[in-house]
Amino acid sequence: MTTTPSTFQLDIPEGLVTGTTVFRDEVTLHASKVTVLALLAHLKDVQKFEMLTDETCVDYYPKEPRFGILYQLYSLSRNIRVRVKVMLSEYDAVIPSACSVYRNANWLEREVYDLFGIVFEDHPDLRRILMPSDYQGHPLRREIPVQVEENAFSFNRARIDAEKPRATE
Repeated sequence: MTTTPSTFQLDIPEGLVTGTTVFRDEVTLHASKVTVLALLAHLKDVQKFEMLTDETCVDYYPKEPRFGILYQLYSLSRNIRVRVKVMLSEYDAVIPSACSVYRNANWLEREVYDLFGIVFEDHPDLRRILMPSDYQGHPLRREIPVQVEENAFSFNRARIDAEKPRATE
């Protein structure tokens, strides 16, 4: 498959990509979780995208598939970027770990696991990285209600402190 945005050309073997989006000269390759490791290895070894700059997740709640795993890749030698996107169901939020292709995916995947609850198969050390180990849930999932706290100033501090459950501890 050949993708030709205005800035560069990619030659991707058949079956690795399910679709391509080009928006404002940013290329997004859509893949399935079955083929994502082969696609990432091809982009790294053949297309020379040597650097995984970010791996993150987007929660599209209440849509299904709910989660989008995004890999931001950069080619140092060609000075170009590409994004790989894999959609995951809420009921099967498991994807292979990219640590075997990009070593720095280790910490990025731990962050996604901690904040969204996505499980990365064959990850070398999948455990919480930001939240306490006894924390229940995943705070960046959209079903968690947003909590807004009013700023305390001299004129409203007594009222705000009275409303806080542990303000006097």
